[in-house]
Amino acid sequence: MLFNSIDFAVFLPIVFALYWGIGGKHLKFQNLLIVAASYLFYGWWDWRFLFLIAFSTIIDYTIGLLLVQKNNLLQRKTLLWLSISINLGFLGFFKYFNFFQENFIDAFSFFGTKINASSLQIILPVGISFYTFQTLSYTIDIYKRTLEPTKNFIAFSAFVCFFPQLVAGPIERATQLLPQFYTQRTFEYQKATDGLRQILWGLFKKVVIADNCALFVNQIFDHYDTLNGSSLALGAILFSFQIYGDFSGYSDIAIGTSRLFGFHLSKNFAHPYFSRDMAEFWRRWHISLSTWFRDYLYIPLGGSRGSTLLKIRNTFIIFIVSGFWHGANWTFITWGTLHAIFFLPLLLTNNNRNHISNVADHKILPSFKEFISIIITFGLTSIAWIFFRAKSLPQAFNYILNLFTTSLLAPFDFAEVPKALVLLLLIGIFITIEWIGRQNEYAIEKIGITWKKPLRWLFYTVVIFAIGMFMQTQETPFIYFQF
Repeated sequence: MLFNSIDFAVFLPIVFALYWGIGGKHLKFQNLLIVAASYLFYGWWDWRFLFLIAFSTIIDYTIGLLLVQKNNLLQRKTLLWLSISINLGFLGFFKYFNFFQENFIDAFSFFGTKINASSLQIILPVGISFYTFQTLSYTIDIYKRTLEPTKNFIAFSAFVCFFPQLVAGPIERATQLLPQFYTQRTFEYQKATDGLRQILWGLFKKVVIADNCALFVNQIFDHYDTLNGSSLALGAILFSFQIYGDFSGYSDIAIGTSRLFGFHLSKNFAHPYFSRDMAEFWRRWHISLSTWFRDYLYIPLGGSRGSTLLKIRNTFIIFIVSGFWHGANWTFITWGTLHAIFFLPLLLTNNNRNHISNVADHKILPSFKEFISIIITFGLTSIAWIFFRAKSLPQAFNYILNLFTTSLLAPFDFAEVPKALVLLLLIGIFITIEWIGRQNEYAIEKIGITWKKPLRWLFYTVVIFAIGMFMQTQETPFIYFQF
């Protein structure tokens, strides 16, 4: 079920009414309703994979209870690795089996040995990368004794399958989200209206920005070998805004929807395209995944401690694994490797934490130096996104070779240039609003709050009108559903 679908527009009010109407102050009913609604939400796409979520829930719930009962280190490690093996085993099979099989065959073919094998037609369960990491953090934290296991199976089930963030995050830690299922929740008007504003802005990002960028991105990437450099540059820039609007839009809708039900989810994006270097970008982009890899992979490997060689090794491991997490393709691994290369000089010179606060904090405009830093960081990010979007490495490299030619400064030479210019105007307005609200949880959190009511509602009406006016006739899935 898509957030930007008629199905969800019907589903959400019904669940909301049942949750606060019939549920009232009955915590157990509220949690049971969340589980039922979440299974319906996920099963709407493919009911067969509900068994996978249920199995993962039962396994990690049971292992969590067993871990707290064991003091023997070997037994505890065995239980932990059982959880890791089962969760990553499912993830590896559904997401990476064909990738490894095809590369295994290619490797033997390179040395002159032909292997006949056919790929399995494996359907990737939506969101498996997200809820797998969420349940893994639960058992790892219990093993580290930073979390007590829950004996409330309903609450744990709701934590695993919570429908707003089930299929594309944010990836929530049990230490942050699970206790919220134990606490009595009461309806708060202010929290609900704040949630609706964030949902509205998330829909604007997805429907107006991302989906309209996709029209031109698809056209440019599909015909990159016939277009000039300026058109390819536009394609890379539009994809940068497409993936940001798409993914951060999903996060905004997820967080806003959670607020309607009395929950607080972690912030997943903090205006990353206003970053002044690549280290700051990764503190602001897909925050829940970045911090997950930091806490459960980078720091256990040694982090930035140790020799220079170890720092380099750990940096490349975390970025390459992050790339591979996104998809079973060498393009994603290359994308991760590029970001490691961009990040490494900052780490080795101890400049990776130069920019912690917001750019131009409490100022209207950035300094010239900050502006140039933002443009350079965005440019490097956009070049890396070419690998993320390309279907293969040859396409990505050829795209870049065609991009950096003498035609880079020539006029666009693809169809529907006037429509593209209208889209660029929309992106300009979007960037302006994001800049104004860059110090807030989401861009329009405080925009209009102090305005008079007619003016405030005029602003919301314009946003809603833009969503309706620029909405595509066909529902467009979120990009991160494939991960």
